[in-house]
Amino acid sequence: MDYGKFKYESAQKAREARRNQVLTVIKEMKLRPKIDSHDYETKKGHVVRFLKAGDKVKVTIMFRGREQSRPELGFRLLQRLSADVAELGFVESAPKQDGRNMIMVLAPHKQVKTRPAPATAAS
Repeated sequence: MDYGKFKYESAQKAREARRNQVLTVIKEMKLRPKIDSHDYETKKGHVVRFLKAGDKVKVTIMFRGREQSRPELGFRLLQRLSADVAELGFVESAPKQDGRNMIMVLAPHKQVKTRPAPATAAS
């Protein structure tokens, strides 16, 4: 086999593989356990926007001072958020404590690419 032909074909395969790969973007949303309801709705809106765009969302709850002794507050907040955005995404990694932070990752549901129905002339 010709070495030039082999090199060309391997370059074509590599180019095809690069074209088919999907770049995953992870956005981060930071919250506090004692978040106000309006602030929560604003942050939830951002999470919804990220999931609609097809990005994963890493939700981080930051504990400070005495809040660290009440991790269940952060856990409940993350559960509430995941329930609020359940129709757009699912929990990819469950909430887990990581030092002063609690982290959860939400991923969008797989979107099935469908072709639009062919337009028919209405008579």
